[in-house]
Amino acid sequence: MSRLRASLAVSAAVLVWAAPADAYQIYVSNEKDNTVTVIDGETLEPVKTVQVGQRPRGILMAHDGSELYLCASDDDTVQVFDPKTMQMTHTLPSGPDPELFTLAPSGQYLYVANENDNLVTVLDTKKRDMVSEVPVGVEPEGMAVSPDGKIIINTSETTNMAHWIDAESHEIVGNTLVDARPRYAQFKDDGSELWVSAEIGGTVSVIDPATQEVTKTITFEIPGLRSEAIQPVGIKITKDGKTGFVALGPANRVAVIDGTTHEVLDYLLVGQRVWQLAFSPDQKYLFTTNGVSNDISVIDVANREVIKSIPVGSMPWGVTVSPN
Repeated sequence: MSRLRASLAVSAAVLVWAAPADAYQIYVSNEKDNTVTVIDGETLEPVKTVQVGQRPRGILMAHDGSELYLCASDDDTVQVFDPKTMQMTHTLPSGPDPELFTLAPSGQYLYVANENDNLVTVLDTKKRDMVSEVPVGVEPEGMAVSPDGKIIINTSETTNMAHWIDAESHEIVGNTLVDARPRYAQFKDDGSELWVSAEIGGTVSVIDPATQEVTKTITFEIPGLRSEAIQPVGIKITKDGKTGFVALGPANRVAVIDGTTHEVLDYLLVGQRVWQLAFSPDQKYLFTTNGVSNDISVIDVANREVIKSIPVGSMPWGVTVSPN
C-alpha cells in the first residue's frame, strides 16, 4: 500500500470513530496486514482497525498522549497519528527499515533503530526533522533511554552488544557484550539497572549502568520445552522495580522475575509467539502481542494471571497504551 492510500484510509476512519475521552486506549501494530487495532481499556474490546503503512512494527505513545508514533518499516518512515482520531498527521524521516524506537524523557527526541543500515537515527519530533545518524553494530533493534535522558541504548542483533550512546554528542561511549541476538533493552525507572534480552542466547543480561558491566544473567527453563524454543524478546519492569516480565517468543510464555533477586518466579501461558509487552497506565494489566495466534493476552499483574485474550489483526507485533 502506498503512503497516499494509507493516509486516505486513515483519514476516512476519522469520520466514523473517535476515542472515548474517559478511558485509556491500547494500540497494537499488526505486521502482516498493515493495520493498527485500537482496544478500549475499560471494556478490553477492539473498537477500531485502521490501515497504516507497510509492515508496521514499533509503536509508541508520546508521554503526554498527544501523538502516536509508528514504524512503517517497509515504507522507511515513522508515521505520526492523532491517537484520538487515528488520523495520520505527518511522517518523520526515520531512515531505512525502522524497527524499534524510544522517546527521550523530554518528548522532543525519538531514537530509531534502522535494522538494514546499521544506524540509529535521532529525530526531532517538534521540528519534524532528522538531527543525526549514529553508526552502530550490525542489525540494530532494541532501543532504550536512561531515565535522566543522558544515555541512549541500542542493541545490535548480529554484533551481540548493547551500545551506550551519549545523548548530547550522539557518540558511542561504551559497549557491553551480551548473549546472542539481543532484541530489547529496558531500564528500571530509577536507572539502577539495564535489562537486555538475548533471543538466541535465551537469556536476559542485567547490566549496571555505572560500570556498563553485566552483573547477572537470567536464564529460563520450562518443563517439556526445548531450550531453543525459549527466546526472550520484550521486557517490562514495574515502576517500583520489584517485578520484571519477559516475553519468551515461541515458548508462548511470559516469565515473571523478581526485580531484586533476579530469580524467575513464574511462567504465564499466553498466546502463540509472544513478542512485545505494555502496561496499562496504572500497571494493573500487562498486554502481550502474540504474533502467531493473532491476539493479545491480558495479564492481571497483581495476581500473575492471564484473564483474557483479545483478537486483533494479522501477526501483531508492537503494543502501546495511552496515558489515560
